[in-house]
Amino acid sequence: MATTNSSFWKVKGHQPDVICGRSAHYTFRTGHFPMLLCSIIVVGGFLKACLKNSEVVLTILFLAGFVIGYLAYNFVEMHQIVYPLLKTSSFSLYCYFSPLIILMAALDVDFYILKNVLWQVLLTALISYFVAIIIVGNVVMKFNNDSWDFQSCLLFSMTIAITDPVYSVNSLKTIGISKMYIDIIRGESMIVCSFTTIIFGFFRNHILQISVFREYHILVDLILNISGSILCGYWCARIIHFILTDLFSNTLTNIVLYFSMVYMIFYIVEFFGMSGLVTLVTVGLNLDSLSFKPRIKLIITKFLIMFSSVFQHLIYTFFGIVIGCGQIKYFSAHTAVFILILFVTVNVVRLVTIVLVSPILMYSIYEYNWRWGAVIAWSGIKGVFSLLLAPDVYNLAEQKIESPQMFILYVEVVSLMTMGINSYMMTHFARTLGLCAISLPRQMAMLNAIKHIQEIIQNTITLFKTEKILTNVNWTLVEEKTKIRYSIPPHACQFYHISHDDHREESTTDDALIEEAQLHIAMIQMILIPLLLKIVEVQLKKRLSLMYSITKGYIKSQEDTAFLIQQISSRESIYQKLYKILEINKRDAVKELGLIEQEGRNVLIALKTKQAIRNVISKALKNLTFLWSRGIIDNHEGIEMNKVLLAKIKALDNFPMEIPPPTPDKYLHNIVWLQNKDVLIEFFKQRAKLAYFDYGEIICKEGEMPQGIYLIISGMAIVHGSSPTFGIDSNLRCDKESVTKFTDYCTSGDIIGELSCLLKHENEYTATCETILQACFISLEDLYEGFDVFWPSLEHNIWLKLALRTASQYFESALVDEDLEFQKCVALNLAYVATLSNYNEMTIDSTTMKFVIVVYGSVIDMKTDVPYLAPCILPKTCEQVQGTSDLSKLLVVQDSEPAPNNNHHSVIVGNWISL
Repeated sequence: MATTNSSFWKVKGHQPDVICGRSAHYTFRTGHFPMLLCSIIVVGGFLKACLKNSEVVLTILFLAGFVIGYLAYNFVEMHQIVYPLLKTSSFSLYCYFSPLIILMAALDVDFYILKNVLWQVLLTALISYFVAIIIVGNVVMKFNNDSWDFQSCLLFSMTIAITDPVYSVNSLKTIGISKMYIDIIRGESMIVCSFTTIIFGFFRNHILQISVFREYHILVDLILNISGSILCGYWCARIIHFILTDLFSNTLTNIVLYFSMVYMIFYIVEFFGMSGLVTLVTVGLNLDSLSFKPRIKLIITKFLIMFSSVFQHLIYTFFGIVIGCGQIKYFSAHTAVFILILFVTVNVVRLVTIVLVSPILMYSIYEYNWRWGAVIAWSGIKGVFSLLLAPDVYNLAEQKIESPQMFILYVEVVSLMTMGINSYMMTHFARTLGLCAISLPRQMAMLNAIKHIQEIIQNTITLFKTEKILTNVNWTLVEEKTKIRYSIPPHACQFYHISHDDHREESTTDDALIEEAQLHIAMIQMILIPLLLKIVEVQLKKRLSLMYSITKGYIKSQEDTAFLIQQISSRESIYQKLYKILEINKRDAVKELGLIEQEGRNVLIALKTKQAIRNVISKALKNLTFLWSRGIIDNHEGIEMNKVLLAKIKALDNFPMEIPPPTPDKYLHNIVWLQNKDVLIEFFKQRAKLAYFDYGEIICKEGEMPQGIYLIISGMAIVHGSSPTFGIDSNLRCDKESVTKFTDYCTSGDIIGELSCLLKHENEYTATCETILQACFISLEDLYEGFDVFWPSLEHNIWLKLALRTASQYFESALVDEDLEFQKCVALNLAYVATLSNYNEMTIDSTTMKFVIVVYGSVIDMKTDVPYLAPCILPKTCEQVQGTSDLSKLLVVQDSEPAPNNNHHSVIVGNWISL
């Protein structure tokens, strides 16, 4: 590693460091500089958040730094604050700031695109570099009045030849320019930047002087330096890839390790005399989205962007301070003229470069034409790397000048000018020349990606509709709020100002004055009371929403705890006791949930709708991140779609706190076995009736015949009775099971009486209203009329819904990897229900049937005579079963995806076919 300087400006001999025009003959306090550092970061972040323009922010920070430096030159108190910065060597600043910035630029390059145009990029970089040295060097020697020597002019021309790999393409990334041209510009800038830092390293280590520039060993050292750095970077990338693709590693640990390794790689490579910058460029190019765990690249990229932005703010402020610490007498009108000459020169250099390389690019790249040349000609934007190397122009010069800060001034001002003017011109030319149009392949990819995400959103909504806790959500509003549009129209907020003109007549009598005072008091009360009521109402709604969310979370925790205890418990008796406690807790919480919902129904509908919207968008974001990380969606389109989805989540902050409940007929859409089909919904809509029950009223009674099914619209009912018999004969049941009681609560969206109506069998439980209850009632006669009209699909779908619920309730751990959502099972035939009567047989094909679950009734294994009572999963060894109950229902989970369902599920049962 090169020997670092003892101060920002290196001086010869034993002379004291001249800082801000004076020697520091005092002891500085270390607490001042961290305060300055934090202030720059805070102010820079605040300015960027407010102004949304990096060029303006950097200009303001540069001017602020210049003012601080000027004050430090004149006042000892300010001098104490900036003293640590001025004692820091310029090479140290380069080592602090450059690694993360160059890595961020390299990670953003698609190496597979760059590899296809690598020789064109190399050629462009070499031509650009040597044209800049020749033209800028001659201009500096001719027009500069500071008496720079030849080596200073050469080093300065190398410094200002560097195109910033970050800012040179920032403006193009936001308007949808082809990724290939962005990577060409960025690849060229990284090559020039890397080559320049290697040359400066040679000068810094006294390997290279102008007098030995033509010696053969210099070329050999250069080749070895580049080759060694690239090889080291390749193997470091492989090590990072191995570490970061471990799915079981901790994400936070990985991020800390990643950033630590970046600096460690840079310093170790520099220590062994190679280029840390070239190594990190190689690392970045060899790491793509597949080199990280899912989502970790997005996190790392966000950290890199944050650190890069902070570093740029610090660099421009620091160098502004250094310039301000110089003597003002060196600034003149010629300084401004020379800066303008430099600005014109760097753009002429870029134009000459494009003219020279255009014939080659037009021959080798099909899409390249003069329009692209016009845009790329403005891409010579200078940035932090030119600025970080600027102090070394003075430090490495053979002849020292009296105004070293002028090197930095020229580079920093030209950098800010190119950032502002060149960025605007690039964007203007690209839009004017029609280069922002999305190509047909990108359009197709984008349309497919949007279609895929829309399908995911719709599937998620369909899945959430089957959750009983979300049954009274306003799904029309959810679908509206989660719909993806290509552009978000601006929302204009209109503010209405209402003025009140009080025309009061003066009264001289006491009665008039008293009357007027009473009138004022009444007016104040009329204004304040509604306002206070509104404030109280809002707080009550917030409290109600919070209580609901906490209770819902508590219920989920009880379910998860029960599942966990089942997995770890070794004694059945202990598990049963704990399970009973958890079930009682859960039942009490469900009761509380129902009471909360009854108290503030409109508030909870709004809360559930808001949560459903957030969950749907979050799932869409997750899938967008996956498509983005795998390169299916381009970076620009990914950013735009991400903004759209995040804007929808942010819009939920203004979501109404109350939503009126859907009309009763809308609840029919929430009955999953109606499949949201208009013909089915319309059929039952004409026959359904509204039923009202008071507190304590019995909806249905155990042992009585069912009257029909009840879809609860509002209110809560308690359900209690004996354990479900699952259609098993009493002589096959254990006495213990027959006396076990169960209690549950049904709330909005739940259905009472489905199984009893299907079987035309006595109710097995009693349902009593815990609150005033409103339900949508479908009579038994209307239900069976529906069975006849829509035979056999309707009855089968009800059985399928009940079978899936039973399987999920009793065999959750065994079916954890199965996607047994009702809609998918119906549409894709993932599962179906087979029917067995007494003494009828069914053959089980293990090649196509993954699981066979007895959900109602009982069967016997024909081979071993082992009985299986519902609910149970038949073992894999079972090849043929026979029904032993009057009616048995078996849920068959398919092992593969057959053709789409036509609602005719058939299995061989003895000598007949069961539907």
